[in-house]
Amino acid sequence: MRVLVTGATGFTGKALVKRLIADGHQVVGMDYKEGHKTDELRSWGAEIVIASVTDREAVARCMRGVDIVQHLAAAFREMNVPESYYYEVNVNGTRNMLEAAVQSKVRKFIYCSTCGVHGNIDHPPGGENAPIQPADYYQQTKYEAEPLVLEYVKKGLKASIIRPAAIYGPGDPERFYLIYQRVASGWFPMFGNGKTLYHPLYIDNLIDAFVLAMAEDKGNGQAYLIADEEYVEIGDLVRRVAKASGIKLRLVYLPVWPVIVVGHIVEKACKPFGITPPIFPRRVDWYRQNRAFRIDKAKRELGYSPRVALDEGLKRTYDWYVSEGLL
Repeated sequence: MRVLVTGATGFTGKALVKRLIADGHQVVGMDYKEGHKTDELRSWGAEIVIASVTDREAVARCMRGVDIVQHLAAAFREMNVPESYYYEVNVNGTRNMLEAAVQSKVRKFIYCSTCGVHGNIDHPPGGENAPIQPADYYQQTKYEAEPLVLEYVKKGLKASIIRPAAIYGPGDPERFYLIYQRVASGWFPMFGNGKTLYHPLYIDNLIDAFVLAMAEDKGNGQAYLIADEEYVEIGDLVRRVAKASGIKLRLVYLPVWPVIVVGHIVEKACKPFGITPPIFPRRVDWYRQNRAFRIDKAKRELGYSPRVALDEGLKRTYDWYVSEGLL
């Protein structure tokens, strides 16, 4: 089949493109900029188009002859842009994709949302019906695009929504890197008691879910939380990163509320100068927001089954950081 992947040069998109090509599909990858080692995508045989999902003409061109759409593109961790930018990319960009998909008569549309639409899970673990309480512009706009997808389902488009948990793994130079980097120093600042729940998602497990969702007879009009089998306390996660890295670690416990206040102050102070703050509220949320989910719906309806367990995933990720000279 011919598959269009948006956000193709990012960590998740690139892993998905690699899997799809290995499975024998023809892939068109679309992204608004070059990413980490984007030439690898071309060498694997993907057609790469550098264009934004906000560009309706570019979207229409990329959609020609496409059977399946994997829509991963999103404005994410963009610190020096107006709030409207998130809406333009995450909501209007998704609308452009949906309209073009209908016009091109694609067979299935998979929209990548985020577990963040649920915000803090008040009664963990949470399922797809847990309250929707996004905490920032990214999470809010990712959720606002979900009803759009369902509107097009009513018009006859087959579509599924994937809500990934905290993605990590080889090929990611950013997300878990700060954890590994701090662990490598031999000590780790733990703001709060370290009991906050966190649900990792190894990249290969997520890609399995995207591939499963491509089936036309599965998950139409449904949203699915995708995560690993195991959620953990963040203190335990850090210790297991240390074990995977072969590091003897000392956790230093500190109060969390002063850091929350500082995060807001620093973010506001840096914004007028276009500087990415060293600490900001979203980063502090890691220490205080519970993220633990049930994945039974995805198991039951998609046939999802996480193959890579946490300790193995952490070790593979450590080995990749070392091979890239990052640790």
